[in-house]
Amino acid sequence: MSNSTKNQTKNLVLTALFAAITFVATAYIMHIPTHTGYIHIGDAFIYLGASFLPTPYAMAAGALGAALSDGLTGYAIWIIPSVIIKGLTAFLFTSKASTILCKRNYFALPGAILLCAGGYYIADVIMTQSFAGPLPSILTNLLQAGVSVVIYIVVGFLLDKMDFKRRIVNQ
Repeated sequence: MSNSTKNQTKNLVLTALFAAITFVATAYIMHIPTHTGYIHIGDAFIYLGASFLPTPYAMAAGALGAALSDGLTGYAIWIIPSVIIKGLTAFLFTSKASTILCKRNYFALPGAILLCAGGYYIADVIMTQSFAGPLPSILTNLLQAGVSVVIYIVVGFLLDKMDFKRRIVNQ
């Protein structure tokens, strides 16, 4: 098997793995319903996936994991916004650094928070045709993304201490 085929296979497997982890973390771990959707910690795993995977794969993993969660937990109306928002969120990060926590990924975190809160607010405005009604969702989405940032930093720090990324990428 050529190196190119081996890398593509590894990327596809990791994409499926991160999509599954994102789905489970979004749909079942700390899944807290709100007035328009739900709060979850799945974004932390989108950030992690994007720190491991090349951009197109990371975008696919984040979009697929979020879409599956929305579709299978009764929030199908949010599938299209989630695919767009979570795909773009993954785009902010890089997998090219030797570690998970690197300068670019730290700079991506505020953008990820704003994209989550702003993206879902815009989607909510489109769906409700009201600018005022969805305002409370900004706060819940800021909370969701903020908690995910903390989880990402803690897990990323621990995995970097174990040199986990190098071990996975170089296998």
